[in-house]
Amino acid sequence: MKIIIIGSVAAGTSVAAKARRNTEDAEIVLYDKDMDVSYAVCGIPYAVGGEVENFDELTPRNAEWFKKRYDVDIHTSHEITQVDYDKKLVHGINLITKKSFTNNFDVLVLATGSVYNTPEIFVNRHFENVFQVKNISSGKSIKKFVDENEPKKAVVIGAGYIGLEMAEQLQRLGLEVSLLQRSKYPMSHLDWDMSSRIINEMKRKNTAFFPEETVRKVNGDGSLKSIETAKGTIFSADIFVLATGVKPNTALAKSMGIKLGITGAIEVNDKLETNFPNVYAVGDVAESFDRITRRPIYRPLASTANKMGRIAGDVITGGNLRHKGILGTGILRFFDLTIAQTGLTEKDALANNIAITTLYNIKPNKPDYMNGKEMVIKAIANKENGKILGAQIIGYDGVDKRIDVLATAISFGAAAEDLFHLDLAYAPPFSTTKDPIHYTGMALNNDINNDTPLMTPIELLRRIDSGEKLQIIDTRSRKQFETSKVEGAIHIPLAELRDRYEELDKEFVTVTYCNKGVTGNAAQNILLNKGFKQVYNLSGGNKNYQEVCETIQKL
Repeated sequence: MKIIIIGSVAAGTSVAAKARRNTEDAEIVLYDKDMDVSYAVCGIPYAVGGEVENFDELTPRNAEWFKKRYDVDIHTSHEITQVDYDKKLVHGINLITKKSFTNNFDVLVLATGSVYNTPEIFVNRHFENVFQVKNISSGKSIKKFVDENEPKKAVVIGAGYIGLEMAEQLQRLGLEVSLLQRSKYPMSHLDWDMSSRIINEMKRKNTAFFPEETVRKVNGDGSLKSIETAKGTIFSADIFVLATGVKPNTALAKSMGIKLGITGAIEVNDKLETNFPNVYAVGDVAESFDRITRRPIYRPLASTANKMGRIAGDVITGGNLRHKGILGTGILRFFDLTIAQTGLTEKDALANNIAITTLYNIKPNKPDYMNGKEMVIKAIANKENGKILGAQIIGYDGVDKRIDVLATAISFGAAAEDLFHLDLAYAPPFSTTKDPIHYTGMALNNDINNDTPLMTPIELLRRIDSGEKLQIIDTRSRKQFETSKVEGAIHIPLAELRDRYEELDKEFVTVTYCNKGVTGNAAQNILLNKGFKQVYNLSGGNKNYQEVCETIQKL
């Protein structure tokens, strides 16, 4: 059996490695038009910024290493230009010698990755100071330009993963950075009430953020001097970075007639097979499916590419591995802040007509006496069966392990109640006795199963605006109440509530709140036990409410 793999970064080399582990009888050949193989593309921004000292650290393995270790032949600077499926032949060109070549295959794997969604104004135009983070050579070009030209100002277009990482690293090098985004918020795949919190970190770190900006004009010849947006705003800079997302590199697949999915990536089954027998697709060029909704999804992540590669390599050589879908789990550091997400967002769930309950949980990663730092967990669960559907976390320390626990829980179908029963590691340097994960499960389960419902800030604002008669009880101290409060709130501290509850009407819809949610829940329980009909706890308390209100006022 002869396996030809087109592409040799994460997915392609994973196919080769797994196939070879399974059999010594296959001939395995990889082609890649790039010069580097199996490199850590996600590390490129950090090499640009000097946090990774040398780009060579991102390319620990080369073609020679793979030949010695796995007896696979990797041909770099070789571009496959055509596939004759009927004759089982690939045709290509050696980009160094310019000579054409042909090779035969029994099994073909497309691991052609992704290409940038380049803004139309930049298509087919070259400026020496405009860059995209595509591969090792592009990263080196950025680093070389910065070292040789000592730019002072940078414009980064796009505020997703790469955009934020590049903004951080360019500032680390001393540049003044302006970050432009087409939508209202950075990391726009998150719910807006979470992604908006990143803007506060931008202000603290002096990253100038400009939302809802689209480039309409470029000014410069050879070197870009400035750009003009649809709003008429002009941004001048010494260096520009385009970080406007990617799309699957399906040109070769299209030329073969391979079926694409609704996301625009190659449609595959759980064996990573395409509609052509013995042709597989893996990594950023392939469509995946959502583990929760089972619907097609395109989420180009290195972790997914590696898994897909291993599965395809196993299947090709007779193994039983199958692709089980993804949650789209991702994480990002932006200066001191960590942003992470797994599973469905609230907007995803609503788009899929899933009845959910939504929680905002504000808790420290460890005790205050150990200098714990708060994180905000937004988690959603299925209202009907209690299963955790997704979570977004923004905080400073310990975000990574909490998102991984939640991703694991979702993968195994855990319900909210199950989170409370997790036997998680505890010691003061690492966590609180009840971990933020435990509190997340407790609060969601209380809403779903214990008749102590939560109300989100958005829902409360909607009801207030509709003129609905509400009793809103602020259970905090007088000083906190006078500093900021929910409109129309009555101040009854928790310690006085048992003596003063008769001042309230048991028939009215009642909302209790404190600063972050715990004391509000205690007040909620008191009133329910005293016979009040409908009592909600404001999720995330006044702190979360004020943050949401501040964001809405800026819209």
